[in-house]
Amino acid sequence: MGNGDFMYPSSSDRQCATHRVAIPPPQPFFMSFKNSLKETFFPDDPLRQFKNKTPSRRFILGLQYFLPILEWAPRYSFQFLKSDLVAGITIASLAIPQGISYAKLANLPPILGLYSSFIPPLVYAMMGSSRDLAVGTVAVASLLTASMLGQEVNAAQNPTLFLHLAFTATFFAGILQASLGLLRLGFIVDFLSHATIVGFMAGAATVVILQQLKGILGLDHFTHSTDIISVLHSVFSQIHQWRWESGALGVGFLFFLLLTRYFVSRSYPH
Repeated sequence: MGNGDFMYPSSSDRQCATHRVAIPPPQPFFMSFKNSLKETFFPDDPLRQFKNKTPSRRFILGLQYFLPILEWAPRYSFQFLKSDLVAGITIASLAIPQGISYAKLANLPPILGLYSSFIPPLVYAMMGSSRDLAVGTVAVASLLTASMLGQEVNAAQNPTLFLHLAFTATFFAGILQASLGLLRLGFIVDFLSHATIVGFMAGAATVVILQQLKGILGLDHFTHSTDIISVLHSVFSQIHQWRWESGALGVGFLFFLLLTRYFVSRSYPH
């Protein structure tokens, strides 16, 4: 059939093919406001699995909700153990040097970085269930700790007081994060734009790289500030203290990591 033979539907046919959607009746203001709050704060009802259950079953579900290990531990098999062992060794090879480095970023003893890399994942394995969440030391938190506490006390002159303040700040930060989780306020992250998150990550990465210059160049004295101007001034004002051995070793390891990443991306493109 050619274009000239095409038959356009008549107005009556279009009316018959149109499906009218019924408009819901308007709700009272308080009812609409209540539903909006419920949808915002509780998009998935956390108590729906407890409905129409016996008290004993509710108690078991409550324990499994706060301790997911009680749910998956009975189904754990030897095959899972082998996979977890390989994953644990892989993560440990990264977490050990990372924990030591992040502890130095926070002006804390390196052993605390190892504790922070070991204990939180162990606790989360019993109280968490996300396979995509990385638990452990964080560069931004280490930098913020060093910057915040450095304004009150010098870590080199009074390490004991600095350590006590770090424990106190960590304790209250944990209480705040636990409160955010219990109140289900994770939706606040949805209000952050993509540009804000990318800019924050790029800025944090830049600050972390600049802070590593102290160890790469082998400097004994380094600024506690995190801005670029202060860090570069601290680096170039001590050119006479640069150690080429330390710099060559750092550049060599960086080249090795980039080379390894290149070959891995070619071997496993997906």
